[in-house]
Amino acid sequence: MKRFYEEVAVGDGFAIFLDGKSVKTPMRATLSLPTRALAEAVAGEWRGQGETIRPETMPLTKLANTAIDRVAEHEKEVVEKIMAYANDLLCYRAEAPADLAARQNDLWNPLLDWAVERTGARLNTGVGVNHIAQPEETVAAFRSALAEHDPFVLTAVHSAATICGSLVLALALAEGRLDAEEAFALSQLDEHYQAEKWGVDEAAARRALALAGELDATARFMRLAQREAESPLPGKQP
Repeated sequence: MKRFYEEVAVGDGFAIFLDGKSVKTPMRATLSLPTRALAEAVAGEWRGQGETIRPETMPLTKLANTAIDRVAEHEKEVVEKIMAYANDLLCYRAEAPADLAARQNDLWNPLLDWAVERTGARLNTGVGVNHIAQPEETVAAFRSALAEHDPFVLTAVHSAATICGSLVLALALAEGRLDAEEAFALSQLDEHYQAEKWGVDEAAARRALALAGELDATARFMRLAQREAESPLPGKQP
């Protein structure tokens, strides 16, 4: 799409305006953000467009649209989608080789311990790929932790859990226990081990680089959405 605007501004309610007109989501809702920090970052994506608008360069706008159009009125359904990742990557351990199993224990166990401390959710672990059932109280604890977050953060948690294959890593990212680089490295532990032993698969490396960039944008969205709320001041629209 060709760029059709000159001025970008943040207005009342932290809404985004193009030449004085409010931006609409794909479902025609007003693109309004929960904090000024996130609104300014989204506005920056719009300001940064050249002669042609390239949606793939606007990850924060995409996440905001998703939060408004697909999550805000469907939080319970989204929580259940996120809960699929309670079947967590960190629970599935290698029996061999021994050095990989040791690496998994050393790097993943502290995150499982953190999940217990933060949410009360104690996950079962096992060797191999067969399904590992989790206690009802663990599932309930995770649901309770997710219920603390608003639609914008839930959107980002779902994105992070999908990228990492892990609810624990997604929550640790949302809570500031990990940054994006750390979370992605932990999610790619097995892949990194295989690359060390057998060499890098170039196609897999390109996919991983793209996913790492997506997770980095997701983490930034989380941080900006969670900053101390600023009350929108009444006043004139841009």
